[in-house]
Amino acid sequence: MKKIILLLIFVSSISLFAKNILLGVVPQQSPLKLANKWLKITKYLEKETGFNIIFSTEKSIPEFEKSLYIGLYDVSYMNPYHFIIANKRQKYEAFVRAQKDIVGIIVSKDKKLDLTNIKSLKNKKFLFPAPNAFAATLLPKYEFKNIYNFDIDKNAKALYVNSHDSVYKGISRGLGYLGGGIIRTYNNFLEDIDKKNLHIVYKTKAYPSHPFAYHPRMSKDDIAKIEKAIINMPSELKKILSIKKFKKIDSNEYEVIKNLNVK
Repeated sequence: MKKIILLLIFVSSISLFAKNILLGVVPQQSPLKLANKWLKITKYLEKETGFNIIFSTEKSIPEFEKSLYIGLYDVSYMNPYHFIIANKRQKYEAFVRAQKDIVGIIVSKDKKLDLTNIKSLKNKKFLFPAPNAFAATLLPKYEFKNIYNFDIDKNAKALYVNSHDSVYKGISRGLGYLGGGIIRTYNNFLEDIDKKNLHIVYKTKAYPSHPFAYHPRMSKDDIAKIEKAIINMPSELKKILSIKKFKKIDSNEYEVIKNLNVK
């Protein structure tokens, strides 16, 4: 009995004295759904690095942005536009991302929607997860304006509904005519009662996907451990995130996002 108690004390002391790393994750889905996924990831990262990896997110993307832009997170998984702002304001540096680029989509219940007749979208309601969701909001707005000469903010009605899942549900249930998302969250949206009503009617060009980035208070040695763990993440955990492979990067990869001038 004494040995068991001593072992428990020893195990607890390891956790107690391990370094705490706050991992912030952009809420593309509800906090509960994210937690169910990412707590499996943080458990793995803890085992591989010896750190206490503390999962953190917010109820909405704008709330996440507030926390990110004041430097709350030690390490964060964010969208490419968030990274540009976080790098400028807090000197976050990108170090890992999914190998596959990100593509924005527009979904509708109308699978025969013809974007060559763009004027038919005048005064239609668009649903987006948040004003600064990169591929789900900023890219479609940018391409509709620059390719089709259709300014969604001026010629239609944009409504922000907090998450990608809320967009898909809203379009399915007739709360909007068109909605922005990304391939990964669309594939992960498994609610059949709504999914069966949705059709992808537009895809944007591809750009560098969401980076993991670290705050400058993090040491290079600590980041190297986290980087190695992410890149070597087992397939079953990567599948939870709908990512096939990670690759090492640096912040220069996101210069292309700066040049877009999507705001």
